Amino acid sequence: MFQLGSTVQSVPLPDMRPTQLTVGFRKVEEKRESWAAMNSKKRRAEMARQLFPAVKGPKGRLFILDHHHSACALLQEGVKMVQVGLVCDLSKLKVDDFWIYLDHRSWVHCYDERGTRVTFDKIPKRFEDMKDDPYRSVAASVEECGGFSKPSEPFFEFLWANQFRRLVPGSLVEANYDDAVSAAIGVARSKQSRHLPGWAGPK
Repeated sequence: MFQLGSTVQSVPLPDMRPTQLTVGFRKVEEKRESWAAMNSKKRRAEMARQLFPAVKGPKGRLFILDHHHSACALLQEGVKMVQVGLVCDLSKLKVDDFWIYLDHRSWVHCYDERGTRVTFDKIPKRFEDMKDDPYRSVAASVEECGGFSKPSEPFFEFLWANQFRRLVPGSLVEANYDDAVSAAIGVARSKQSRHLPGWAGPK
């Protein structure tokens, strides 16, 4: 979890930047549909609960550290302002030093939609430019089904996504998502996944 170092502030969502390359488009769409179905009163209540942890980087730009799926969904729904809690101010660092610092704190995940490590300059400047990693959606679905518990480790869902990427065929994910999730739940509950954070065992 992140320790917020300042009071909550309202910030334009389109001005903020991601700290990872991918999201699961299926999960983004689920969040967007859920948001679209809310009436104005429920939207206001939900926005009061939604908080984006962020760091201030070079040129004073804000980079979110979590809730990238929500950010993408809210942008698609035309949301302009969101609540942000500043974790720390790194605006005095040079660009390279900024990303290295985030990397050492596990505050950036520099892996593409194939699970391959890439350079920091590949991180998109806009949420709209993030790529789809279908296994991120699979991991989210497995967690929702109780296949594993949500641990405190940062980017734990990427570890699970990569486990499913190795053991659940991409052709199955594309052809029959529900069957792919069922297969992934089996993987999650097996002993071959016990090294992963949140492993809940066979039951």
